[in-house]
Amino acid sequence: MSGTLPLFARARDLADRTAITSDGESYSYAQLLEDSAGVAAALLDGRANLDGARVCFLVPPGYDYVAVQWGIWRAGGVAVPLGMMHPLPELEYTLEDSGAMAIVADAGLLEKVRPLAESRNLPLLSSRVLMSHEPVALPVLEPDRHAMILYTSGTTSKPKGVVTSHATIQAQITSLVEAWGWTADDRILHVLPLHHIHGIINVLGCALWSGACCEFLPKFDAAAVWERLASGRLSLFMAVPTIYARLISAWEQVPESEQQRYSEGCRQMRLMVSGSAALPVTTLERWRSISGQTLLERYGMTEIGMGLSNPLEGERVPRHVGRPLPGVEIRRVDNQGEPVPDDVPCEIQVRGPGVFEHYWNRPEATEQAFMDGWFRTGDVTVVEDGVYRILGRSSVDIIKTGGEKVSALEIEEVLRTHPVITQCAVVGVEDDEWGERVAACLVVEEELTLEGLRDWAKQRLAVYKVPSLLLLVDQLPSNAMGKVQKPAIKKLIAGQE
Repeated sequence: MSGTLPLFARARDLADRTAITSDGESYSYAQLLEDSAGVAAALLDGRANLDGARVCFLVPPGYDYVAVQWGIWRAGGVAVPLGMMHPLPELEYTLEDSGAMAIVADAGLLEKVRPLAESRNLPLLSSRVLMSHEPVALPVLEPDRHAMILYTSGTTSKPKGVVTSHATIQAQITSLVEAWGWTADDRILHVLPLHHIHGIINVLGCALWSGACCEFLPKFDAAAVWERLASGRLSLFMAVPTIYARLISAWEQVPESEQQRYSEGCRQMRLMVSGSAALPVTTLERWRSISGQTLLERYGMTEIGMGLSNPLEGERVPRHVGRPLPGVEIRRVDNQGEPVPDDVPCEIQVRGPGVFEHYWNRPEATEQAFMDGWFRTGDVTVVEDGVYRILGRSSVDIIKTGGEKVSALEIEEVLRTHPVITQCAVVGVEDDEWGERVAACLVVEEELTLEGLRDWAKQRLAVYKVPSLLLLVDQLPSNAMGKVQKPAIKKLIAGQE
């Protein structure tokens, strides 16, 4: 029997409860413990302990994913989830950088990663085969053991592996369980990727720690999500702003009777959360009118889990991400470590048990990421009546133009209020006169001239001290969810794409 980790001890106490529903099947906590023990036994293959060896796994969101994740942990290994949509070069980078000892894959994905396994002489293991392995004695695990490596997005440099321990993960989860009132009676629908902190910790981790049920869909489909929201069986839902925008669009296209059914289902739920990107006020307001739910916005990142959150009870301020979560310390200081006034834009720094340990094999990057024991997030904020507002990342979203610091996120928020603009992204581009100029890239529903946009925006953007808008682009690069990608836009503007 594996030893001391509270997550597994809690699961034994919840043995008969449903932990996961996936692909039309329900799985109890007892079944999850049994199957993850099989995975652990197969990975150990006669050894007593994996001793922190990294295991990469490519398994679709669902029950098998959880069994593999837990199995790696119970064998004493470090779980390194791979992105389902990542191309082979990105998967190859993760395998190489993490120094993985093996690859675990779903049966339908074995051929995708077989060339990578063969080129590195790595074992390639089927998730279902591992789950059927006979159990063996498993190692006793301490909370300070390394548990997981998640890779950053790598928008400004090569992706870095963020190393967390079991104690770190527990701190991240319990902070949210307390703040958001999780109980064993909760049931949440999971539609997020499982190689990011949002889907792993906020949804899956909190549900399983609480003894709740986590329900998976095989992939995001707006109609299928609406059916589940309308079912009256769910109590929580968490997603990114793009998903809420897709759900709004789907709601608007169905008959009124269906709209009423969808909306009534939402009103019965106790909490809906938005995160991982800035939530446009227009989306928040439209969702509230449809669902009766005021989305709870929060702030977090791979390195810290969640740091700030609007309240479960009380006012949720639009365009703000709330106050520090339980166990999280936040400070705003200058380069000398002196406090900065609330109304002055400043990077936030974070300290607490939920902060990651280090970047994998990057001691210099780790050292640069901390200041006097505080993690430097790179995210710039102001504080208004004690509530934090994110202006953007200092490396991407803060544009220095004509001696002023302009938040690209705030400009985007203004542009979205234009009646024909459906999506937008704002970036800074180098300019000899201004240092940087503000470039607005738009998706529009009908023809819009740059001159007309400038006239419309002149007064609305005056408060942000924007000297001029540089560019209007009709065709925009985007990711699978349709989100406008700023790094790609910078290349486009520079004529590199």
